[in-house]
Amino acid sequence: MNLTLFDLDGTLIEIDSDHAFGEFMVAVGWADGDAFRRRNDAFYEDYQAARLDIDAYIDFATAAWRGRTEGEALAMRQRFMHEVVQPVLDRRALALVRRHQSAGDLMAIVTATNEFITRPIADAFGVAELIAVELVRNGDGRYTGAVRGVPSFREGKIVRVEQWLAMQGRRHADFDRVTVYSDSTNDLPLLEWATHPVATNPGPELAAIARERGWPVLNLFKEEQA
Repeated sequence: MNLTLFDLDGTLIEIDSDHAFGEFMVAVGWADGDAFRRRNDAFYEDYQAARLDIDAYIDFATAAWRGRTEGEALAMRQRFMHEVVQPVLDRRALALVRRHQSAGDLMAIVTATNEFITRPIADAFGVAELIAVELVRNGDGRYTGAVRGVPSFREGKIVRVEQWLAMQGRRHADFDRVTVYSDSTNDLPLLEWATHPVATNPGPELAAIARERGWPVLNLFKEEQA
């Protein structure tokens, strides 16, 4: 059996769903526009520069919606899916996922974005297994703004994938091929863990690393693929 792991933001979808959800919170009036946007942009810059404080970011990013009732939050998430995510679902990304499904690969989406935002996006791709940042809930079932367990971020992605495999009685060595698709240098640990890393829609830094190491480069969102 082969194992295939997909990063989400920038890899399967052209947007960053975490940052975009923050922008959506401003647009619908659930977050203060200027102040929230400045902090949201600053956290996104930190992510791109590989210096993100994931715990601080999750506390900030969930504050706009976690005080709402579950029904309100879910309804707004559905609006986000319809208005923001569905228009950017790309046929080439969908076809890539379908190709690995048809091959019978064990598959998961592995993302540093939280589970609340990403569960319906994974569903839209038809991927049942989602490894995302998990959120703590209190005794009333409300989200607290804290991260539960190891966040699926940088080296934490490997930890979470290995935990997921262990629950099935599997490990890395059991697979003939381990393919990882990602756009980000934040995912270098997971790309290096793969037997077949694929730099997908990479930025300049990851593209340079891919050239140096002889990794394939896949540009899903361009008419001409490299």
